[in-house]
Amino acid sequence: MQCAVMPTADGAPVLVFDGGCAFCRHFAELSELRSGIAGLQIRDGRADHALRQELSQRGYPLRDGAALLVGDQVLHGADAIQWLCERMTPSDALLQLLRPLLATPEGARGFYPVLLLARRMALAVRGLPVDPDGPAAAIR
Repeated sequence: MQCAVMPTADGAPVLVFDGGCAFCRHFAELSELRSGIAGLQIRDGRADHALRQELSQRGYPLRDGAALLVGDQVLHGADAIQWLCERMTPSDALLQLLRPLLATPEGARGFYPVLLLARRMALAVRGLPVDPDGPAAAIR
């Protein structure tokens, strides 16, 4: 199944993030504006139900992490963040700090669970479920 946003007209990568998470939103916005990755676009997967459902049907649920659409490829979770960080030439201090931690496959896989925990906590503070497609009261 071809994803509705893949590929973009200009072939630019698209980061699909959880807009309900303040940490995720901040990282996505900084990545779009200050990562140095040409044409990077961000999409709020929590707000875009059709995109979220399509990615979930393909095996990339938002509840398990961000997705990065690159050409015909979908990278998910640690792989998505690693791809971004490996290619960044950040002008922002936070991205400069995160880049060396997440730019290698080993670093991304090791540190990504910490990011998921921060996401869970941020969503819990807002009363949002980790799975936007699950029962509204379920915070996993």
